[in-house]
Amino acid sequence: MRVLTLNPGSSSMKVSLVDAGTGVGWVAWDLADPTAVSRAITRWSEVGAVAVRFVHGGSQKTPALVDDALLANLERLTSLAPNHQPLSLRVTREVRRLLPDVPLVACFDTAFHARMPEAAARYPLPRAWTAQNRLRRYGFHGLSCQYALRRTGELLGRRPEDLQIVCAHVGAGVSVTAIRDGHGVDTSMGFTPLEGAMMATRSGSVDPGLLLHVMQTAPMSAAEMADALFHRSGLAGMTGTDGDLRRVLAAAARGEQDAGVALDVYRHRLRREIGAAATSLSQLDAVVFTGGVAEHQPELITSVLDGLGVLGLRAGTVPHTDVDRIITGADSPVPALIVLPREDLELARGAEEALARVSVR
Repeated sequence: MRVLTLNPGSSSMKVSLVDAGTGVGWVAWDLADPTAVSRAITRWSEVGAVAVRFVHGGSQKTPALVDDALLANLERLTSLAPNHQPLSLRVTREVRRLLPDVPLVACFDTAFHARMPEAAARYPLPRAWTAQNRLRRYGFHGLSCQYALRRTGELLGRRPEDLQIVCAHVGAGVSVTAIRDGHGVDTSMGFTPLEGAMMATRSGSVDPGLLLHVMQTAPMSAAEMADALFHRSGLAGMTGTDGDLRRVLAAAARGEQDAGVALDVYRHRLRREIGAAATSLSQLDAVVFTGGVAEHQPELITSVLDGLGVLGLRAGTVPHTDVDRIITGADSPVPALIVLPREDLELARGAEEALARVSVR
């Protein structure tokens, strides 16, 4: 089946044509371009299905055909993923308008984590708040983790479902996931994509008491606090840049102290999440890095590995090549890998699975 995959990000939309499980075309467009979706459809119009990535699927556990009821449910989740959910909704509605007769499937990052144990999924909050099981840890970057697991199995010659790995998705957003039995069993992001490691513009985890103190000391609305935590924190907030890691690395190379400290915090928070995730496994078969930073800044990934010797990781030489590869030395008891992100292949797989379920009803 030929599947057109649409992956809306914070500022761009990655578009790929996947034919029988193989990517045969790829392009990225600026989401500010109102013609991005129509241009994608014009470029690849002969398709059997379209798949759109949604960061938050709520209670959805599998990819699903899009209908009005599903869209209404996904709309309600916008405040939980404000950087991405509105874009996915807009793209989906445009596809429905332009290709009304082509099956349209929504695939959810949260679905990979839907079987997390209750001990990992629950927050220690009043029962009256959590009784409906909605205020829980959902986890994100699931499509990225799913592909990284599958690809790691191929590279190590193991069945993916037999592997126990820690997967670090390191891009503008950063999350770390413990994977066992083919799905996430713990993860650093929670109710929203704000929890966990430090990110480009997002704070990651912060003591809630600190946030209450700030709101009481310098009165601000919930919306103002959300804007600060989602858009004006992380690398951006610490350095006064836009949070682009390339700019922060360049500033640190020039000797700018704020940039150097920000990178130290960034590495420390990432190592801490990797160590925490490893404790949710009974053994550690591999640590896998994926996402745009892992793909384009392998030297930074190596610098993270340098502080993870306690997990049996020993960095080797890291050639800057565009291939999936092991980046630990031959003497490392546990391998670490860089796997290039291919969420498009998981989107296409999800579309085929959703359509297969419909066909057997």
